[in-house]
Amino acid sequence: MRSTTKFITPLAIAIALAGSSCTRSQGSNNNNNSSSTDTTATAVAPKVYMYKTINAENLVKIYKALGREATGKVAVKVSTGEPGGHNFLQPALIKDLVQSVNGTIVECNTAYSGRRNTTEAHLKAAEEHGFTAIAEVDIMDADGDMSLPVSGGKHLKEDFVGKNFANYQFTIILSHFKGHAMGGFGGAIKNMSIGIASSRGKAWIHTAGTTDTDPWSHTAPQNDFLESMAEAAEAVADHCGQRIVYINVANNLSVDCDCDASPEAPKMGDIGILASLDPVALDRACTDLVRQSPDEGKKHLIERIDSRNGMHTLTHAERMGLGSQRYELVMLD
Repeated sequence: MRSTTKFITPLAIAIALAGSSCTRSQGSNNNNNSSSTDTTATAVAPKVYMYKTINAENLVKIYKALGREATGKVAVKVSTGEPGGHNFLQPALIKDLVQSVNGTIVECNTAYSGRRNTTEAHLKAAEEHGFTAIAEVDIMDADGDMSLPVSGGKHLKEDFVGKNFANYQFTIILSHFKGHAMGGFGGAIKNMSIGIASSRGKAWIHTAGTTDTDPWSHTAPQNDFLESMAEAAEAVADHCGQRIVYINVANNLSVDCDCDASPEAPKMGDIGILASLDPVALDRACTDLVRQSPDEGKKHLIERIDSRNGMHTLTHAERMGLGSQRYELVMLD
């Protein structure tokens, strides 16, 4: 594994995609739907590591590059994918990483009708998609949920997560980066907030703390929903402390989420695997790479992100102290 380091402009993302090995410090805001509260310009920017080639070997290597070893009982949070969809991270891709840490694949039930809204149906979907063949699968809210405090939340004072989350000593947030019908995009922050939330916790986030039973009749204003995602993610990060890492796989870049049973086909090509100890930096790097890609198909994903004001999630997360939108991109080969 090799990397080289230098500080360069946002144009370097396009150069990196074309094949150079480099790093950069990201602090600019070159789109109309994001802002970075850069009050610590002299602080060391968090590193975001990247492999352009997406394969099982590089997924293990990028985890190791983070330098934070998963110990104890390890939860690997990955979306098992709504049946009918096919863009979710494939078991063959993640198997080596999950088994190298003796991990358990963890999920929680959905808050919408479908084939993952009960534990029995969810486990069946996980089996059909091949996840139970590579590791144990734990639907963490099968026996209820627990509350995590939200520190400094604008909308949420607590976050409801699967009860079994308390059984794990380390968490790997392994996310499929792509679009999302409501959030604009889904990455590390969505996966650790809505993904780890119990079924009623999902309703709680979607309604910005209005109800935990019926999210679809109490729809929150868009920015309130986005901010609530960031607040729930902060609760999970506080709970885990230093016992968590974040990995995004930017492939099958549909504008729709893996929770969609009929997602739109991807219009742009794959980007790569990215990882960080900072979820805000990681998600920001992924969105930057989409915007700077030479792929004409990116316009569909950018439209989805911006039409939902998706970058606001990162702005609020940064304000809460969850992470930084400044980062150093480290290309690995």
